[in-house]
Amino acid sequence: MMQEPEFTLPVEKPPRLRLVTVKNVAKFIAIILLFWLGGVIGVRYARTGKLFFGLERLPFVQPLMTVGISKPSDRLIGSAQPSNEKINFDTFWEVWGYLERDYLEPEKLDAEQMVDGAIAGMTASLGDPYTVYLPPEENQRSAEDLAGSFYGVGIELGYIDGTLAVVAPLPDSPAEKAGVLAGDLILHVKDEKKGLDEDTTGWSLDEAVNKIRGGKNDIVSLTLFRPDSGRDPFVVDVARDEIIIKSAQLEFVESAGKRVAHIKLSKFGERTQSEWDQIVSQVTAEKNQLTGIALDMRNNPGGFFDVSIDLAGDFFRNGIVVSQQGKVDTQDFKVNGGGRLVNMPVIVLVNRGSASASEIVAGALKDNIGAKLVGEKTFGKGTIQDRRELSNGGGLHVTIGRWLMPKGEWIHDTGLPVDIEAQDDPETEADEVLLKAIEEL
Repeated sequence: MMQEPEFTLPVEKPPRLRLVTVKNVAKFIAIILLFWLGGVIGVRYARTGKLFFGLERLPFVQPLMTVGISKPSDRLIGSAQPSNEKINFDTFWEVWGYLERDYLEPEKLDAEQMVDGAIAGMTASLGDPYTVYLPPEENQRSAEDLAGSFYGVGIELGYIDGTLAVVAPLPDSPAEKAGVLAGDLILHVKDEKKGLDEDTTGWSLDEAVNKIRGGKNDIVSLTLFRPDSGRDPFVVDVARDEIIIKSAQLEFVESAGKRVAHIKLSKFGERTQSEWDQIVSQVTAEKNQLTGIALDMRNNPGGFFDVSIDLAGDFFRNGIVVSQQGKVDTQDFKVNGGGRLVNMPVIVLVNRGSASASEIVAGALKDNIGAKLVGEKTFGKGTIQDRRELSNGGGLHVTIGRWLMPKGEWIHDTGLPVDIEAQDDPETEADEVLLKAIEEL
């Protein structure tokens, strides 16, 4: 993100923009965010007592969030000896010694990475993709994602003809203020503080996010190419600042002679409750002019458990939202919200990117008030993990139970089926799934 090196463009002529429509871009970014954010369902922060849900990434992507509903113990797990006293760690140190002595490229031997790898191997030996170890950097980023804020430049990233590109700068973000435009290709990134000076060729989206994020007020230089502008590649210096991402948004939509409150929930994060409260106030103020509510949780990977309970509680006053089936017994989590949207017709939009907390809310509305689900079958994340903050800044997520829908159904790996199947046409600007949902209200 800085100096202007010499470049050979990835193509001989300005790349063709293949992000045909705004809807295509939104879908692509949503999918990328889904599998980048990752998550499991429900998490208790051992030090804060907070619960959250998240969607665990697929096996080929390193997982993120986990869950926990049981109280964390005070025992310092790291100080404990293995319960099986016959375990001998001599072989571990034997291998370590051979690597240090004999490995061809000793500069690749990083003790911290080796320890991280050993711990990751220990959790992987269980064959459970949701019991995972997160190294400190990834654990910190997962917490930032749930918090809904981080330090960066404020760019939604994607690819145009295989080249890292700006899908859109976020409104009022450092990138927008610096003149970055949608469709700009990011050819090179330089950050002197990080010691980074690289072309972006071959970068994954996850890698790009890691490298472009940084500390508050730190400068990152982006070498951009703007197709069809007639300009050569140019450098834009951007000072990072706090980026706040809304997790709940409202728009009033008129279609088929109906006026509907379209509420989009992208996750259940730390800011979601306050954002939701504002939306509920707006919706109730318009209640007499509305046909109903379209609760849109497509590509919602999950979030905080308590928030999902509260949000569900605004649609019905009595009933079970979700049950936790643990080693010993099953615990019911009942509605504790204010019922502010009771008696308003609601329809729920989901897809294969809807998981964990979003599946719980969808299932709770389906089982308790008969809300119809429109779209695609959901992801199917039905286990619960306990999250531990480790002494090195890393995180450990351990499966401790299953979660069940109010009527006792376990949807792990199968997903929550929809009542009305609907898909968007990628060649149009219209949101066909939303329009179908409005028809059904």
